[in-house]
Amino acid sequence: MKRAATDSLVVGGEPRVDLLPPEIRAERRERLRRRRLGIGVIGVVVVTLLGVGAANFVASTAQGRLESEQARTVALVAEQGKYADIREMQTQVELARAAQRVGASTEIDWRDYLQQVQATLPGGVAIETVDVDSASPLTAYTQATAPLQGARLATVQFTATSLVLPDVPTWLRALATLPGFADALPGSVTRDDASGAYTVTITMHINDEALAQRFTEGEH
Repeated sequence: MKRAATDSLVVGGEPRVDLLPPEIRAERRERLRRRRLGIGVIGVVVVTLLGVGAANFVASTAQGRLESEQARTVALVAEQGKYADIREMQTQVELARAAQRVGASTEIDWRDYLQQVQATLPGGVAIETVDVDSASPLTAYTQATAPLQGARLATVQFTATSLVLPDVPTWLRALATLPGFADALPGSVTRDDASGAYTVTITMHINDEALAQRFTEGEH
């Protein structure tokens, strides 16, 4: 007899017959699914617990460090308290130095400066009177209103006498060599008929190059 082309003959095969109802197979699949779902839930719980534990550990470590730094800060503050008197003294010293710098900011060594003025006098001329008007650290010095006159912080007016007519232009040129010279204005020249002596007045302005600068920054 002829057999269909799709038929096949298996020799020596193991006979198998599935007699289980479909409901049992479906229950097994559902049980397997529930088991896998339970394992997944347990895994999520474990991961969550590990995350919470790690977060608590980090928070505890940070809290410990914070408490350690706070304790260290308290110790440092207590240690600094031991040197409060020294810091107060240093503050007072700095204030005193600042006061010195401000107080001496317009200081001119007038004794030395007038000696330099004396050295510029022509022969036979002697200074009779000196009137000094200098700047104060608390108020600005009055400046010139006339053109071509430089800034100044002091004015010296002096009178000088001579038995001969003094050479005022030469004297003014000598005054211009002094440190801090701003300008000088000759005044009147008079002659005393009784003694024959001449009297000349000079007004000299001085700028900041003549400052003593005894308490400038960097000096000790």
